[in-house]
Amino acid sequence: MTPVGGQGQSPGAPRAVDVARRAGVSQKTVSRVFNGERYVSVEVRGRVLEAAEELGYRLNNAARALASGRTRSIGVVTLGTALYGPASLLIGVERAARDAGYALRVVNTLEGDPAGVAGAMESLLEQGVDGIVVSEPIDEGPASLGVDVPVLVLGAPAGFGGPRAVAAGVGAESLARVATEHLLDLGHVTVHHLAGPQRWFAARDRLQGWRAALAERDRRQPSVIEGDWSASSGYAAGQEIAAAGDVTAVFAANDDMAIGLIRALLEAGLRVPEDVSVVGFDDTPVSAYVTPPLTTVRQPFDAVAHEGLRRLVQAIEKPDEEPAPVSDPPVELVVRASTAPPPSRGSRAAGRPSGTAD
Repeated sequence: MTPVGGQGQSPGAPRAVDVARRAGVSQKTVSRVFNGERYVSVEVRGRVLEAAEELGYRLNNAARALASGRTRSIGVVTLGTALYGPASLLIGVERAARDAGYALRVVNTLEGDPAGVAGAMESLLEQGVDGIVVSEPIDEGPASLGVDVPVLVLGAPAGFGGPRAVAAGVGAESLARVATEHLLDLGHVTVHHLAGPQRWFAARDRLQGWRAALAERDRRQPSVIEGDWSASSGYAAGQEIAAAGDVTAVFAANDDMAIGLIRALLEAGLRVPEDVSVVGFDDTPVSAYVTPPLTTVRQPFDAVAHEGLRRLVQAIEKPDEEPAPVSDPPVELVVRASTAPPPSRGSRAAGRPSGTAD
């Protein structure tokens, strides 16, 4: 039997030349497709990828690394957590890296380990990655990113970077502003905030967005209740808010806390949204199916990941070019049944909690 690739070729795994013959293109075109280069038409790219799949061709990354001086791999430093936000962002980064033709190597850090980021980066550098993504949501103190490969920083504040760092904002502050403005637009005099733990950069951004929205409209800023991202901390906050008595609107820094908050309000005899409106953050899959369905803001994880990886790959492959301008991630408010105009004075039924809110 004549082996794939033509007469005279020794048996073995298919090569780039075999893909080129099957697709009717040059080997250079095959190389361009698998290196993610531009100037290849959609139709030709499709033919090459189809031929590669039919032949079972796998790119020889080791050979390409020797030729290019790059491993086509990107390292990721991220907190080891199952929380929806960090986990979803990691999935988005993995998809974006794969689309860009890079393999991903992930090192998890532990909360409370100040040396965790530096140690994780050192481990990745020893593996020869071409660039690093730092998706570290917790402030563990000053971090030195003095490394000789490009570094993409996701969600950390200004100043958290290094000599070859690029950034991509996750848009948490803008999303928090939109959530707060939605409640103000409904007619609520002010909005209370159930914040996330303030060691988290994301929690700080959401707090800042809430404050900015109230300040812009010259509204009173109530005291902040701080939770820990869990539904149980939202439940405890809900008990506190129900006892206050005259709170009409709450923006919670994530959906889990919002869901716990609503449960406590309902148990206290308050109706959502007739007595208290609640907005969450993230648009987790369950938020549309709780009672009442939760109004929330959707985090654009895939958009942020692709924007960030685009900038990182440019820094890797074209280091002499000016960094691409940062694009603002999309802002999407998902309005459901947990928000409504505030109750009219005295409309709460007798016997419900009363008191003085902050």
